[in-house]
Amino acid sequence: MEVLVYLVPIALALGLIGLLGFLWSLRSGQYDDLDGAGWRAIADDEPPLPPA
Repeated sequence: MEVLVYLVPIALALGLIGLLGFLWSLRSGQYDDLDGAGWRAIADDEPPLPPA
């Protein structure tokens, strides 16, 4: 039971770090274009090469 004295503050600190990271990503615009990244991944950027 004494280990909870260490584990609970560590868990709360890690949760706070995760929350701050998520809020930072919201403010920096990481979630502005959710569909664009998926379409860029499958889009053909280069035309196919002619047969040799």
